[in-house]
Amino acid sequence: MEKFGFVGLPNAGKSSLYNALTGGGALAAPYAFATTDPNIGVAKVFDSRLDRLAEMSQSANVVPASVQFTDIGGLVEGASKGEGLGNKFLAGIREVDAIVFVLRAFRDDDVPGPQDPLEHLRIVELELTYADLETVEKQIDKKRKALKGDPGLAAEVAAAEAALVHLEAGTPLYRSDLSADDAEELRPWFLLTNKPVLAVVNLDEEQLPEVETVVKPVEEELGDVAPVFGACIQLEAEAAQLEPEDRAEMLDGFGLGEGALVRFIQSAYHTLGLRTFLTTGEQESRAWTYRVGSTAPECAGLIHTDLQRGFIRAETIRWDELIELGSFAKARELGKVRQEGKDYVVEDGDVLEIRFNV
Repeated sequence: MEKFGFVGLPNAGKSSLYNALTGGGALAAPYAFATTDPNIGVAKVFDSRLDRLAEMSQSANVVPASVQFTDIGGLVEGASKGEGLGNKFLAGIREVDAIVFVLRAFRDDDVPGPQDPLEHLRIVELELTYADLETVEKQIDKKRKALKGDPGLAAEVAAAEAALVHLEAGTPLYRSDLSADDAEELRPWFLLTNKPVLAVVNLDEEQLPEVETVVKPVEEELGDVAPVFGACIQLEAEAAQLEPEDRAEMLDGFGLGEGALVRFIQSAYHTLGLRTFLTTGEQESRAWTYRVGSTAPECAGLIHTDLQRGFIRAETIRWDELIELGSFAKARELGKVRQEGKDYVVEDGDVLEIRFNV
């Protein structure tokens, strides 16, 4: 399961965001380092396609896709030098697949810390960049020496040298023009800024009517680097504790529709190149997570290894076309189900039935 880590200054709202997404009970307190050890939880990826297929099939069980979120303790200025939780904090970030910046915009004089999301972003990015610079400086000389006896390290050393230039200039790697090949070469280095990023700007209730205005400076600063979401995390955390109908009524009352965090989870899922294919029947409707570019046999293997080993074909139809026709049986009768072979690259929203023989 892919892992996302919440990164931000103390009191930015990381633990509240964790609770809102996972239904967890992480301590959310108005003082620094209420979180000292990472909290880890799983959030469902809301998908209306799955719900509609389950309704069509009258499925006894519905299983959505899911992602893992980690609530990491607050970072402070100087963390790269050991301030605050220091190395313990940075180690928590190294273990995740993508970073979610939680940036405070809410106004509350009783909660210490800056209330400017750009100031939050500046401090967090600087500390991650400094930490990566220290890592590269420590490792690069060892790799250069090893290169003399192992020419196969040439690409890795060249990638590290390119990264070093950016980091010395104070630029996180996700903001740099480091090539995709160089970024891949450096993956085993577990650099903090060599990861995909997203950002959530944490608002108060009074800021909701002007959410676009509050979020815009962060969007402009990050540009195409990261999707940015504005959310009143405390409000959505409270809504998450309610029954689905009451939750929908509460969010609708604030004009939030399904809530910002539903869109955030979907974006987080897509940021890592994850997509969904679906299976449906009376027993179960399920969303299956796969990586972009996966073939039908590879996706079959996610259901069960026997399906990949004995793969014959994938009976395939788009989810919306299946809904319109009303059943797989009707779709087959009308010749709408495609017979896809081993080279078929599965598309997001495909509904599959795998034929196999072991």
